[in-house]
Amino acid sequence: MTRPGTRDERGSALVELSWLGILLILPMLWIVMSVFAVQRGAFGVSGAARAAARAYALAPDDATGLARAREAARVALDDQGLHDVTPAVAVTCTPYPGDCHQGTSVITVSVHSQVVLPLMPTALGGGRPSFALEATQTVPIGQFQEVSGG
Repeated sequence: MTRPGTRDERGSALVELSWLGILLILPMLWIVMSVFAVQRGAFGVSGAARAAARAYALAPDDATGLARAREAARVALDDQGLHDVTPAVAVTCTPYPGDCHQGTSVITVSVHSQVVLPLMPTALGGGRPSFALEATQTVPIGQFQEVSGG
């Protein structure tokens, strides 16, 4: 029996629970997708730094090494599904800053990149939000080097 002026609220809990579920699941879905995108980018940048350092170390000279390192980093990011990403590759070496391919040099390659967070429109902040990533790899050059033309 219902009193006059009151309405029947049977079944309204199901409707409220459905709307509450949608309102809670959508942000959680976005968070999970964003975490996976950043993790994929972190794996990609780490692999890109490793591949770039190896390519640089195996090159015959510094100019060729830098070109090979940039290409290796781009391919490594492409392998992780980051197709439209252009990595920034920086190379430093000690104790011979001018010639990284001398014996006992230690080459350090840093790769910088960004991952754009998924499902974020540009209307919410001017540009699409992104997450900056960086990885560094160090490769020693052996003391004894092969002499060409002997």
